[in-house]
Amino acid sequence: MRIRLTVNGRRQMLDVEPRTSLLEALRDGIGLTGVKLGCDRGECGACTVLARGRPIYSCLALACESQDVPLETIEGLGAEGLHPVQKAFVAADALQCGFCTPGQILSATALLRRVRRPGDAEIARAMSGNLCRCGTYPKIRKAIRAAARKR
Repeated sequence: MRIRLTVNGRRQMLDVEPRTSLLEALRDGIGLTGVKLGCDRGECGACTVLARGRPIYSCLALACESQDVPLETIEGLGAEGLHPVQKAFVAADALQCGFCTPGQILSATALLRRVRRPGDAEIARAMSGNLCRCGTYPKIRKAIRAAARKR
């Protein structure tokens, strides 16, 4: 089937099978490799993208059901240089291996768009769907607090 996705402000036309996940459409159809395939079960958050500004697991969303939904990936977030949240992650050394970083940054960005100065409980709740195999959670929280202060 032919679908239309709006990703990072650009319309994309793709031919996909009805069962194609949004993750597959973004990575294989459009070439946005910042979206990572981790668990393929919606448990790790590596595939997190923003849909209408809210974090979703793209491995659980069907591409055909994502038509006419504004989508944002890590590539769109830093389209004009590093985004403030990305800069904060670098400064706090919250990257480690980097596999989970795009999903972590997008979830943090969504939080900071909703809450100006999130407390520790709000940060923990917002980030609870994103796993870091390196265990750099303290640095991730530090980065989010620093990004919130710089706004």
